[in-house]
Amino acid sequence: MNGNLVKTTLRQSILLAGLRISPAALAASGVLLIAFVALFVPPFIGMADNGDFFRIIYSNGLYFNAPDYDSQYFGYFVRQFGIFQYYNENGTMLQSSQSLFIKLAIGLNKLFYSSEVFDIRFQAAIYLVLYVAAVYLLVEGLTCRMTRRRGMVVAAIAVLIFGDTGYTAYFSSFFGESIVMIMMMFVFAAWLLLYRGRYNDYALLFLLLISTLILTTSKQQNAPVGVIVAALSVSLFWIRKERLFRWLTGASAAAMLLAGVATYVSISDEFVNINQYHAMTRGVLLMSDNPESALESFGMNKQFAILKENTYYDQYGTADVKSDILQQDFFNRYGFVSILKYYAAHPDQFGKILDTAAESAYTIKPAAMGNYEQAAGHEFRAQSHFFTLYSMLKANLAPKTFSFILLWMAVTVGIYMPSFVHAAKQRDARGMQRLVLITAAMLVGLSGIFVSIIGAGDADIAKHEFLFTFSFDLIILLTVSGVAGRLFTSAERKLPAAIAPRPGPSAGERPASGKGVSI
Repeated sequence: MNGNLVKTTLRQSILLAGLRISPAALAASGVLLIAFVALFVPPFIGMADNGDFFRIIYSNGLYFNAPDYDSQYFGYFVRQFGIFQYYNENGTMLQSSQSLFIKLAIGLNKLFYSSEVFDIRFQAAIYLVLYVAAVYLLVEGLTCRMTRRRGMVVAAIAVLIFGDTGYTAYFSSFFGESIVMIMMMFVFAAWLLLYRGRYNDYALLFLLLISTLILTTSKQQNAPVGVIVAALSVSLFWIRKERLFRWLTGASAAAMLLAGVATYVSISDEFVNINQYHAMTRGVLLMSDNPESALESFGMNKQFAILKENTYYDQYGTADVKSDILQQDFFNRYGFVSILKYYAAHPDQFGKILDTAAESAYTIKPAAMGNYEQAAGHEFRAQSHFFTLYSMLKANLAPKTFSFILLWMAVTVGIYMPSFVHAAKQRDARGMQRLVLITAAMLVGLSGIFVSIIGAGDADIAKHEFLFTFSFDLIILLTVSGVAGRLFTSAERKLPAAIAPRPGPSAGERPASGKGVSI
């Protein structure tokens, strides 16, 4: 009898311990489990090289050691690379904070595996640890004022969205999207936790600063991110009265701004030419019904119309992209500002390219690259469908027009505007931060779209718009979590008294601040 009692008590204790896991810990654990299976259990999932990897790996001491590597472009994910043993004559082609993580991964690889062969799973492990931490902070910021029941629903939605292998497959690649994803989530989570008043404000401000700097410097097209976050983060100046906090907030904003400017200035001439070429051939000329007339408006020879739809990398292009003729009579005749003026004068063409951008704005994983190793036996460019429900639904159901993006932004801002106005009237700077954060995320996402289409046309647009699709998901989760909270609140109010939740929630369900749930 006593033995049965002990067993029953032990079983109940284990069950209660499992139920006490927080929503944030549940979400982080779920994402960790799903991503671990995808990245570290055969057949391994990753991303094939589209020809961009060489820009970042050679300068970091890696090289392609597979004899048939060129034949695997786009089709197969490659897991192992060679490590330079002696002098590396390759200069830095791309200034990026991504190099910090690659060098760390190489160090761990040499310590635990090999000094000659690099296994990309060491990099994937670093990214996954950071990503799981970011998911934890994000869900904590969303659920810290919710009851456990509502928080668990939000956690499940977070796992559905951010556990999607459309996102985590990037970890086993050298695409900069991995850093973009992780750091953007840290930026969003840190700002959200500042709004909630959760954890130490100084630590969160530091996290916001560091993650913004790494995000801004990870890709050259992210230069506007530092400027946007710097401008809007100034509002954090008033959430505390201490002179030290306000000084640190101002210094952080200045550092973010400088990072954005420095990232833009550091863009090499080669990348400028590549993007500039695509901005014209895959942008202005592509969208124009009369490309000759479009060229004349830039003061260029209309014979360059034959370049319409060309890419910089065409093996048999209609013109030598590095020729003096193109440099003098083509590249020197236009730039980012002149293209922006052209689109302003031709709103119909601008609308067409915006809709083209919108068609790819919800694509998490580009269809051009395969996800399996060649040894796995899948066909060329085969893609994994393991835990991809959200990315499939998003790609197939989201309206593919830019007008929908504007509508979504207007509705979202409209939802949160009343609470912002109320906080402003109360001079509650912290309460105003939610809408400021949403606005910042929207502008960061839009910068990804505008920089892509104005700076490079529709070339590789699905990957270039990654910042938008990830920002969209962060805002969607924030909005859905608020709606879910209100729906659960309404449902509980309608329950009969005999089965309704106790008036005072239990210790496991009590909101952290004692405040009600709001969207």
